[in-house]
Amino acid sequence: MKEERPLHTPPVVVKRTSIIGPGLIVAATGVGAGDLVAALVAGTNYGLVFLWAIVIGAILKFALNEGVGRWHLASGKTILEGWHLMGKWATGYFGVYSVIWGFVYGAAGTASCALAASALFPQLSLTAWAIIHGILGLVLVWSGQYKRFEHVMNVLIGIMFITVVGSAIIVLPQLGDVVGTAVPTLPKGSLIYALGLIGGVGGSLTMASYGYWLEENKWKGPSFISAVRYDSAVAYIVTALFTVSLLVLGAGLLFGTDVTISGEKGLVDFAGILGNELHPAVRYLFLVGFWAASFTSVLGVWNGVPYLFADFIRTVRHQDIPNEQLSRSKAYRFYVLWLTFPPMLLHIIGKPVALIIAYGALGAIFMPFLAITLLYLLNKKKYVGTVDRRQWVSNLGLGVSILLFVVLAVNELMGLF
Repeated sequence: MKEERPLHTPPVVVKRTSIIGPGLIVAATGVGAGDLVAALVAGTNYGLVFLWAIVIGAILKFALNEGVGRWHLASGKTILEGWHLMGKWATGYFGVYSVIWGFVYGAAGTASCALAASALFPQLSLTAWAIIHGILGLVLVWSGQYKRFEHVMNVLIGIMFITVVGSAIIVLPQLGDVVGTAVPTLPKGSLIYALGLIGGVGGSLTMASYGYWLEENKWKGPSFISAVRYDSAVAYIVTALFTVSLLVLGAGLLFGTDVTISGEKGLVDFAGILGNELHPAVRYLFLVGFWAASFTSVLGVWNGVPYLFADFIRTVRHQDIPNEQLSRSKAYRFYVLWLTFPPMLLHIIGKPVALIIAYGALGAIFMPFLAITLLYLLNKKKYVGTVDRRQWVSNLGLGVSILLFVVLAVNELMGLF
């Protein structure tokens, strides 16, 4: 039986009582080990100079996330249906990208979890930990019970936030003269680096999953658009605080030294530095945060991206499957299996160069693809009805996002080829 709401209580107020909404799940999923490394390196190399980049990155990701949510609510269509309206090319691009992306990310995401878990519990090998995390992700999402997934994600988000922000608070007294580097500037030769930091604040393919998670939370119709804005704002404020904490950790302990952080292995090395400089317990605190950040990304992908793939199959095959049944469809479960088992081969045989190049090339153009398609769809009255009166603000944010991601895409493609 449908729950009755008091007539005087608008739906937005009801939903705002939730501490963590689907927006924070999207943002946390997008913050992986690579973002941890980028923020630490920024603090190590430049002190607090790039605080401004983190803030701008959070604002732009808010614009994208809000756009995805508003499209679902205003049009009553999923993002896959929106892409299909633009032509078969858009749907086809996603189909090819999702298959390659899932295969490579299935290995990369679980490898990141394995690195953190192995540092905490070295009794098992990296390969064993990677396989365990992939299977654990499958077990947690296989039944299609969103509320269980949401509960686990909320716990993991709490852990990653408390441990990393807690570590940063402990390091605050170490900042000293580094505080003076917080003046917004762009050091010589750091433009692409700064743009990459802006582009990496909680953004990934899973941003497109936001609408499906809104459906699972029973957020439907234009009346929930303001709730989506609130939810997205909270999500990216929290994400910005998390990323700033990593910047503070790098700046407080390593700025002005000869120590360098490189790759995800550098996170384990940095945990050791924390233990030596502060207290052995802080090493474990940071490693737990590193693990939680990695596993939220894996679990969010294992739950969220299969919605997109199942919707893709439903769209191209013209299947009559309600949105609320997508997580129980054969296509959804196929993609969960695709994320879990085939990538195990990459842990054993390594990563084929051609596959990595294809993954990098297709991935480089996904974020500009998302921003461009949202800008187009949200300005079409025939799709969304009356164009939102604040659309000019959204257009500005999406327009800046397009410029940013196009530059990053060109840089990434030049590096690949």
